[in-house]
Amino acid sequence: ARYRDGALDANGQPPERRICTEDGFPCRHCLRHIPQGAPYLTLALRPFTTMQPYAELGPVFLCAEPCERHPETDRLPEMFAKGDRYMLRGYSADERIIYGTGDVVEVPAIEARAAELLARDDVAFLHMRSARNNCYQARIDRA
Repeated sequence: ARYRDGALDANGQPPERRICTEDGFPCRHCLRHIPQGAPYLTLALRPFTTMQPYAELGPVFLCAEPCERHPETDRLPEMFAKGDRYMLRGYSADERIIYGTGDVVEVPAIEARAAELLARDDVAFLHMRSARNNCYQARIDRA
């Protein structure tokens, strides 16, 4: 809602408003694809609580019109089932990448690999990113 009202993104800029002209732009709020012809926002997101060297920044899309937040779940949201591969990467409690945890994973193996990584004591959470464009997709926490 803040971004729809013009709040500044992680780069200190207002989100860009555009019309969706192709399939596949994923809304990071409802976790659905934005339909062709619908307005959407593009903004810079830094999905970390602290500024530090591993706090990556990148673009994400949001429906420009209000949409319902996807409920928290222990299952892979349906939107991601249409992809082919995603990067999973583990982070420590102080939000640093844990080297050796990054893997490109086929969709059917995501849940098992996420469970394996989250079973480690040194892994506090995971990020799931697009294997094609490295775009941030979701954060995965322990249940």
